[in-house]
Amino acid sequence: MTVRAMAVEIHEGSVPAYYREVYEAIHSRTHEKVQLEVFHRLLQKTELSKPVIGQIVEHVECTDGYLNKLALYKALALIALAQQGKQPSPKLLENCILELPKPHLGEPRDLSSLRMQPAQEDELTLSQNLDQLLSRDTVQVELIPEKKGLFLKHVEYQVTSQRYKISVYRRYSDFDVFHEVLLQRFAYRVVPALPPKRMLKGVLTSISERDFIEGRRRALGRFINLVARHPFFSEDELVKTFLTFSGTDVQTKLRDTYKKAGDEFMTNRIATLAKEYLPADIQAQFSTSRELIRNIHNSFFKLRDRAEKMAERSKENATDLLLFGKELSNLGSDSSTIPCFASSQSSWGALRQSLKSLSVEFAVLSDKAAQQGRREEDDVVERLNLFLDLLQSYKDLCERHEKGVLHEHQRALHKYGMMKRQMMSATVQPKEQASVEQLESRIVQQENAIQTMELRNYFSLFCLHQETQLIFSYLPITSHILGAFVNSQVQGHREMGEVWTELQPKLGCLFGRNNGVKLPV
Repeated sequence: MTVRAMAVEIHEGSVPAYYREVYEAIHSRTHEKVQLEVFHRLLQKTELSKPVIGQIVEHVECTDGYLNKLALYKALALIALAQQGKQPSPKLLENCILELPKPHLGEPRDLSSLRMQPAQEDELTLSQNLDQLLSRDTVQVELIPEKKGLFLKHVEYQVTSQRYKISVYRRYSDFDVFHEVLLQRFAYRVVPALPPKRMLKGVLTSISERDFIEGRRRALGRFINLVARHPFFSEDELVKTFLTFSGTDVQTKLRDTYKKAGDEFMTNRIATLAKEYLPADIQAQFSTSRELIRNIHNSFFKLRDRAEKMAERSKENATDLLLFGKELSNLGSDSSTIPCFASSQSSWGALRQSLKSLSVEFAVLSDKAAQQGRREEDDVVERLNLFLDLLQSYKDLCERHEKGVLHEHQRALHKYGMMKRQMMSATVQPKEQASVEQLESRIVQQENAIQTMELRNYFSLFCLHQETQLIFSYLPITSHILGAFVNSQVQGHREMGEVWTELQPKLGCLFGRNNGVKLPV
């Protein structure tokens, strides 16, 4: 298409309301312009001949595939002239600049169907599956030897990112500040909670304190892995700073990084357009998904509880087997003399000596049971806890949405209503002009605040919809957990079975004949 300069300048203030309504109906949701393809669709509705449409297109300026607002107004005027049987020439517009003609295009609201819809699937839908999320990064959190300050000892962690191939040292307080700024930056996303800094119950013994510190290390590891694998957090400068900054004051660095970026609403390019991307039944979808995820949460909580008990029983089994073997050894070490009238006197001495050696096999059995307990804890319970942490953060996000954004919006509307009533009262009862103007200014400010809150509310729903998809993306972790559980059981039973099998013939030889021990054929 040949682009020509406008022969006449159309000012927005001189156009009919119909022109503005057409513009509002068809302009792009992401730009304040009209896409060329949409304009061509509009021309097809005019029922003008192709040569006439070609003349109109030739007189309308188009840049990078878009018409600006004034170019559209000029096109509408040319369409109106052509529909009147006149030549669609910019020269004719000079005669009607004070009263632009109205084209026959139907109701403006019906023209909105011409508008090209934004790529909702690209913006609203999370396309990544679990394997893609897990492959983003794996972060190891390990305790380093205890350091002592002037007064109190503290725990330090070595945090190693596979993605950035670097290790940094962090204290719990560093995690705390990171969590704080992450929640400020991504208030509308699932931000996992941190484990408590200290146990709340009484004075701890050294053993329970070690257990607590180990549990906290595991929880910090789950936290940072969920964050590092999140489709939006993982690409944010805050996360990179926490995982890579090796300076002396990471907390100040994190706060400065957040100050430069601000919260996600201020930096996300579609934050103010979120409403346009949401499905009409978003509230119903949210309610349905929330109830489903609540049920999933309850089921996984019970699964974790049972898995913990099984892992604990494996550890208890290891202890019992070890003690059982020690008691056999103690029995064999007893050198007391058997009375002469005992019928087993002749064989007991030999048997007693042989019992000592059995403690070795039972020690091996104990070690195998302990290994199975650790596998169940590391591969099954930890994965269950990882998903539970994510599910709990989703629950927290839903509560933030309801108690935060929605509540603030309702409170702002209530305040706005009070101001309007005060304004009405001021018009009825004469007051000082300065007082009325001040009230008008406050009302305008409150209207702006309400508009911002409405935009934030829709953006919060937009993010909530994406985070709901994230939860569903993690659901296949169930197969990972079940696979780890089955593999642990198979490996544990096989290894212990091998030891029992080796022990069986020893017992047959030990006691002569079988004495109740079934030997393999």
